[in-house]
Amino acid sequence: MAFYQIYLLAFAAIMSMMTLLWLISIRIKNVSIVDLFWGFGFVVASVVYFISTKGFETRKILLLTMVAIWGLRLSVYLAWRNLGKGEDFRYRKFRKDFGEHRYWWYSFFSVFLLQGVLMWLISAPLLGAQFYPGNNLEILDFFGFLVWGIGFVFEAGGDIQLARFKADSNNKGKVLDTGFWHYTRHPNYFGDAAAWFGYALICISAGSYMPVLGTVLMTALIIKVSGVALLEKTLNTTKPGYQEYVRKTSAFIPWFPKKK
Repeated sequence: MAFYQIYLLAFAAIMSMMTLLWLISIRIKNVSIVDLFWGFGFVVASVVYFISTKGFETRKILLLTMVAIWGLRLSVYLAWRNLGKGEDFRYRKFRKDFGEHRYWWYSFFSVFLLQGVLMWLISAPLLGAQFYPGNNLEILDFFGFLVWGIGFVFEAGGDIQLARFKADSNNKGKVLDTGFWHYTRHPNYFGDAAAWFGYALICISAGSYMPVLGTVLMTALIIKVSGVALLEKTLNTTKPGYQEYVRKTSAFIPWFPKKK
């Protein structure tokens, strides 16, 4: 199959998954379940790309393994963190504003299908890295794996440290500034972006360049839209001491804190 045919096949798989999730959300009256499947959706796309491209080359196996570890870890973590806590306040507000019956359709287009389209667009480097045959790994493949590994450690480690911090009632109202959070205000978002740059490097190593725009899109969303910018806006007004933390700690790329 041609590149665009495989890409469209993944689009159909992702949209089918998102539509099914939408139907489930109507049944349980909880749109938040969509967030749990963000990482898993990329695993689905990677499996489609793996099956639909020729051979079982080392690069393909490596990439599928990396995406599976990253995506499943993220989905399991979000499920552990969010299940049983009800619908996210953002979705509750939309439900209230639009009304129960109108919100079904609003959520379908503005939440489930939107996330599905973004997931599909972002997944492009996962196809680019597997489309062109090549069984021998190049230096760039190993560098991509290293960047991905650093990102995975920051993302997973940051999530673990934050979960432990919040579990201690003595930390209520305080700002976490130790561990990975000592060097960046958003180690989990940095780690997420680094993981996708790892995929991009492997994609380039395979001789595919345009699909790397998926990584650019993911990074832009993390920094400017749904990640860093949105969270910073909230924390600056709700978390005491956060402005001082902002003053001394790098916003995204890990670095040593500024001295007073």
